[in-house]
Amino acid sequence: MSVTSRSEKRTIPAHTKILGGLILGAAAGITANLTLGSGNLQGFVANVTEPVGRMWLSALIMIVIPLILATLSLGVVGLGDLRTLGRIGLLTILGFLLLTVLSTSLGLFAMNVFQPGGGLDPAVRDKLMVAYKDEAKGAMGLATGKFGIDMFVKIIPRNPIQAMANGEMLAVIFMALMLGVAMMLIPREKAEPMVRFMESLSQIVVAIIHLVMRVAPIGVFCLVFSVTARFGYELLIQLLKYVVVVVGTMALFEFGVYPLVLKFIARRSPLEFFRKIRVVIITAFSTSSSNATLPTSMRVAEEELGLRREVSAFVLPLGATMNMNGTALFEGATVLFLAQVFGVQLPLQAQLIVVVMSVLMAVGTAGVPSGSIPLLMMVLAVVGVPPEGIAIILGVDRILDMCRTVLNVSGDLVTAAVVQRFEKRQ
Repeated sequence: MSVTSRSEKRTIPAHTKILGGLILGAAAGITANLTLGSGNLQGFVANVTEPVGRMWLSALIMIVIPLILATLSLGVVGLGDLRTLGRIGLLTILGFLLLTVLSTSLGLFAMNVFQPGGGLDPAVRDKLMVAYKDEAKGAMGLATGKFGIDMFVKIIPRNPIQAMANGEMLAVIFMALMLGVAMMLIPREKAEPMVRFMESLSQIVVAIIHLVMRVAPIGVFCLVFSVTARFGYELLIQLLKYVVVVVGTMALFEFGVYPLVLKFIARRSPLEFFRKIRVVIITAFSTSSSNATLPTSMRVAEEELGLRREVSAFVLPLGATMNMNGTALFEGATVLFLAQVFGVQLPLQAQLIVVVMSVLMAVGTAGVPSGSIPLLMMVLAVVGVPPEGIAIILGVDRILDMCRTVLNVSGDLVTAAVVQRFEKRQ
């Protein structure tokens, strides 16, 4: 028994291993770049580290389509209660959407203002585009510049199976939404077999994510080594700027936007509110999982915040699936950061697409650690940014995941407070 307990104590957390892979990969890559030169490393990178890293990324891309079909359609099915809950349901969905759009827009605004991905040496940026030129064509979705009426026409697939096979992600999202709406509208007993299938598929996909993330330290090491060996330490400087801007923007939303909503809409004291939910914030930060934090959120909502059970029982479970303010902010900011790194220009219409996609992907994100990464890669491809560029930020994703989960669960509680206030007035 003592041997078992010792082995459990010695188990290194997954996020520590991933961070270790980032540090070792960056140190080894920079050292190799400075001592051997990027030209002498081309063969090793092209034949060893980069293939291993891309195999790991392919495993994440592999689950994107089933993940979207299952989680997004189930998220829509969960709205079936709107027919019985009426006003509570409408207020909840409206609150979720407004907060998510606002958080995504704030993330994009911060990236446009500070541009942490800008300032790269043009030679380094040219090397990046050459290295990722195939992916830059948008193999999983729309290529750069294809924004217009044709894009909206292609959202509705003539052949859904072909759309999935070709990786036409906007069409896949539309199909998932239609499946959810159809399951919500037909009688419950007829929809139940399909709902159970989608729930099972969702659980299977989450299990695959866990399996893939087990080898994340190796994948991160290989990817970061490949990038730093080719391009030196300049990318790491941009990465540090990116982390500072994203965390700062999340903090602004958590302690700036939410208090305004609480004070002027929910009519609650922000200081008292955050004091009472501090255990929820700590749980969310430590677990990086909205689902794991849900029991604590339910207890705090009723016992500390005094929310009625019919409000908290509807808003919080639905929010754990649909309301991902932090995730949407992270996705929008990351897309723009990587576009800046690769020198891909995203005009206003492209950034509006990013807002819409981030909101939809926030609905379809699994409430588990790193659940947003596969979907984020798809958003990158849709706007013409190389999906493999995600390797640049994977090593620091854990700390960002912890921060964005805090925004997610805080947003659920803020929305519940707003809903209760308007229900009382009614």
